[in-house]
Amino acid sequence: MTDKLRIALAQLNPIMGDLSGNLAKARAARASVPEADVILFAEMFITGYPQEDLVLKRALQDDAREAVETLAADTKDGGPAVLMGMPWREEGMLYNAVALLEEGRIAARTLKHDLPNYGVFDEKRVFSSGPLTGPLSVRGVRIGVPICEDIWTPEVVECMAETGAEILLVPNGSPYEVGKEDVRLNLITERVVESGLPLVYLNQVGGQDELVFDGASLVVNADKSVAWALPAWREETVLTHWRKENGIWVCAPGEKAPSEDRLQSMYQAMVLGLRDYVNKNRFPGVVLGMSGGIDSALSAAVAVDALGKDRVRCVMMPSRYTSRDSLDDAKACAELLGVAYESISIEKAVEAFGLTLSPVFAGKKADTTEENIQSRIRGLILMAISNKFGPMVLTTGNKSEMSVGYATLYGDMCGGYNVLKDIYKMDVFALCHWRNAHLPSGGFGPQGLVIPERIITKPPSAELRENQKDEDSLPPYEILDAILLCLVEKEMAFEEIVALGYEPATVKRVEHLLYISEYKRRQAPPGVKIGPRNFGRDRRYPITNAFRDAR
Repeated sequence: MTDKLRIALAQLNPIMGDLSGNLAKARAARASVPEADVILFAEMFITGYPQEDLVLKRALQDDAREAVETLAADTKDGGPAVLMGMPWREEGMLYNAVALLEEGRIAARTLKHDLPNYGVFDEKRVFSSGPLTGPLSVRGVRIGVPICEDIWTPEVVECMAETGAEILLVPNGSPYEVGKEDVRLNLITERVVESGLPLVYLNQVGGQDELVFDGASLVVNADKSVAWALPAWREETVLTHWRKENGIWVCAPGEKAPSEDRLQSMYQAMVLGLRDYVNKNRFPGVVLGMSGGIDSALSAAVAVDALGKDRVRCVMMPSRYTSRDSLDDAKACAELLGVAYESISIEKAVEAFGLTLSPVFAGKKADTTEENIQSRIRGLILMAISNKFGPMVLTTGNKSEMSVGYATLYGDMCGGYNVLKDIYKMDVFALCHWRNAHLPSGGFGPQGLVIPERIITKPPSAELRENQKDEDSLPPYEILDAILLCLVEKEMAFEEIVALGYEPATVKRVEHLLYISEYKRRQAPPGVKIGPRNFGRDRRYPITNAFRDAR
């Protein structure tokens, strides 16, 4: 029996499928806390998470097991035991598991019981549910190891408490979502109150395709006090000290990172999501079209904060409809950010397409066809630069536009990633103001003003025809965004939205535009998930769809 325990928490950023790299990172973390009794890693750390159908590959399962056994062999040195997340194959079934590594071997394992199958999660597709189980014995202490979703309902923790658990160590792969920090703390507090046990919530950090994991790990004592709050958005390995007092384990107070406001967390998520997508996929940098508008300006600012100015290339591609203000604003923004900037006119290309298509279009009036040709020429130029020099094309459309199809396939939708994909237009304005007043933690960009005020205040326009404004064909963004929140995030009925005071004809039109634009969104590049229902993994609608709630 012991009355002291030292638990290390490894809030780290794995790379999907990089088993040797993740093993090396785990070894380094363990070596950094030699005095620890046990070190806890995040859910599925050895492979990265979520693996989707990749985890079904027998080769990945075997390589993961080999990597974990290699790490287990290290524990012969008498140093920290390890709790490592891994895929576990047993009797023909595949499980989401945590293995206890001690004395040179895999000493025990626990299997995830509650498999999430909603939103971005499809775990029932690939894993079997493990049985309800009791705690593991770690250095004489009975440790309950519920895995992520296992604490979202009371059953698993209740079973562990009833079978003698003294501390709960919870490895997580919990993606960021705006407002989720409070949800997590409330959930943790519920499990602590119900079980009477202290709880360690250890979360992954880093970007994985459209998901970004914020870390923000917590240690909450049995009296509901927060002993540790690790910072969001960065890797950190810490050693926590525990003492048994009156039969209850208590964690000594440590670091308590301040909580973030809504805009700060959204911006940080975009930065980390883009940084990891570019770096983990080994792109040298990004290139984007710099139009002089607010979306491209914010995208460029995020890119510089994520990658540094030397890895961002901005290209203005003016046409006869590009205003002098846009030319000046694009250049001014690029100069404030310190990025490489050039201007490539599309006029000759537009003329060439006009001549080429003139026999086909004879007798037809100019319409959105000619507008879309301009956008597609710009996409072609950016893709040519990407092919020739290697940077990934960063697209710049926001969620409001993507919702109603105010974007051109193979034009402004052309590219590899979109940091604004889950950001509504009104939040684009707010984030620009926030960035001008703050440098994000870990950001590589300059302090102070990076987006000229005129870019934020002028009426949004695609500038594909004379005197064009977004509100010529869309409701004002404050109205559009509010209706879209009702339709997309809340799945509200037509009558419910109208009852909030919105014009029935406007709601009907927005719903129609939302539904008929599904085919575009299926072809859109990935982008950082910010809200509760992003397009793609969260919200999966059919392309062919005759249903309309607004009749």
